[in-house]
Amino acid sequence: MFHTFDNAQHKSEKRPVSGVLLLDKPPHISSNQALQKAKRLFLARKAGHTGTLDPMATGLLPICLGEATKFSSELLGADKCYEATLVLGYSSTTGDAEGEISVARDGQQRDVRDLHFEPGRIEPVLRSLTGAIMQTPPMYSAIKVRGKPLYAYAREGVELPRKPREIHIHDLRMLGLAQNEMRIFVKCSSGTYIRTLGEDIGVALGCGGAYLAALRRVALGDFDISQSHALGDLEEMTLSQRDACLLPADRLLHRYPAAVLADGSVGALLHGRKIREIEAGLYRTNEEKDAGLADFSNLEEGQRLRLYDGRNCFLGLGEVTPEMEIAPLRLVTGW
Repeated sequence: MFHTFDNAQHKSEKRPVSGVLLLDKPPHISSNQALQKAKRLFLARKAGHTGTLDPMATGLLPICLGEATKFSSELLGADKCYEATLVLGYSSTTGDAEGEISVARDGQQRDVRDLHFEPGRIEPVLRSLTGAIMQTPPMYSAIKVRGKPLYAYAREGVELPRKPREIHIHDLRMLGLAQNEMRIFVKCSSGTYIRTLGEDIGVALGCGGAYLAALRRVALGDFDISQSHALGDLEEMTLSQRDACLLPADRLLHRYPAAVLADGSVGALLHGRKIREIEAGLYRTNEEKDAGLADFSNLEEGQRLRLYDGRNCFLGLGEVTPEMEIAPLRLVTGW
């Protein structure tokens, strides 16, 4: 349940609002700046975001408010989808339009303006970079070495060795090509650097490299950019209208089956005790409740479950123990 107040009152009073805001981040602000703007708009006591976007990037940035912050880590490993614009034949000190741009050269020192990129030549290159590949993180990244992010070393002119990491490119295809500007769609695993992927595409095409001119995240896990809200639109809304934009906290956990607890076991769970199998009915979806109880025969140790009471109120996240009991992992407060 969301608590709402009139905009004319309580302008600076923080409130216990909970939910997930799918924000369409504008360019030229950091993810943290976007978070702080959203936090102020909702008068939220607590807020956090998942899946940082670079300042130049736009698109889907899930922001968790209140109790939803307890489950924000569930999105950290989710697959992501991007639309990106690459400028072929040029390189950047940062891998994107924020850095110093220079003309890249291939092994024959040809100017990129003399090269012609045919779709039939591009598609095999994109296929070669699809699947499980090794990628070396860029120096301009937030990965920490000796407690200091790599980008801080890069700004000091220091380059450190980085270990390649395995990433997964699930889908990589060209959306458009105009001279040496290529638009691509990428579906990838968490931890993928699109800047580095763009550079690799440029090298593989024989034009020495490429840099990222634009980047937009269009999906993260089950969430899509079509569900998002722009900051400008939110600023024009009343507080109650903004609250209506929030998704419930359990929306972060929909990949897990739901266990609806018997009334007598809810109190025990909320006090941190494990719940025996006989005290809970398991449902693969909330809609299955009317179809009758399922059993635990398909569950394994470590299976995570969304937990609800008999009124379908979300209680939190649980996990199946070796004894086939449900142990609470993270519970919402306010009961």
